[in-house]
Amino acid sequence: MMDLNKLLILAIEAALDAGKEIMQIYESDDFGVSFKDDDSPLTKADLAANNIICDILSQTSHPILSEEGKHLPYNERKHWETLWIVDPIDGTKEFIKKNGEFTVNIALVQNELPVLGVIFIPAKSELYYSTNTSGAYKAEGINSSISISEIFVSAVKLPLTTQPEFFTIVASRSHLSEEVERFIAQKEKEHTNVCIVSKGSSLKFCLLAEGSADCYPRFGPTMEWDTAAGQAICNAVGFQVIDQLTNENMKYNRENLLNGSFVVQK
Repeated sequence: MMDLNKLLILAIEAALDAGKEIMQIYESDDFGVSFKDDDSPLTKADLAANNIICDILSQTSHPILSEEGKHLPYNERKHWETLWIVDPIDGTKEFIKKNGEFTVNIALVQNELPVLGVIFIPAKSELYYSTNTSGAYKAEGINSSISISEIFVSAVKLPLTTQPEFFTIVASRSHLSEEVERFIAQKEKEHTNVCIVSKGSSLKFCLLAEGSADCYPRFGPTMEWDTAAGQAICNAVGFQVIDQLTNENMKYNRENLLNGSFVVQK
């Protein structure tokens, strides 16, 4: 039997320590930008954060699947019933643009579904976290001197707000596809007042979990580490992340780590 609370504490510690290092690089303007084989950007902050997170999570017996780590073949991964899925910086493009809309994502997946999620927003000092047994929470004013016990005391349970007068759709700041535009047009036929909010990285999941948005359609490419932590947090407040190919909840540690189209809604 896993002790999710102990694993949550470890995941939060990893996210905060990584966030501290990320912000030091962010404020230095020396990003060391290079490009991976898929032309996506990579900075020295991604690599530094990955090392910190993996060092801390390796205290557990669970393997780690990270965007910036070595991706083992599926023949080996398929035997993993429980694993960590990590994105050291989700929204590297936003990091480089210096708009603050980047996150640290850590999820624990068991039997293909996320059961624990941590999303830290270093530039805003905001933390979202959840387990499938305790619900989802948000803590603000995170600084280097705060203890995890203080975070737990100050955190508020999600959702926080509702906007019944609007149907709010949250979309990617960098990826607004024709399919999403058609989805929005359909929702405008179904609802009198439709509001569109654009955000980068896993902040979209955070808005849903808060109660500030109703729906997040994504018809462009994402990877498992982009969505696992957000799915855990959204699941904890009643949202589902529906894979548009299977019409079921998005599953993880698949042979193909590339996500298909999905919609997050209640």
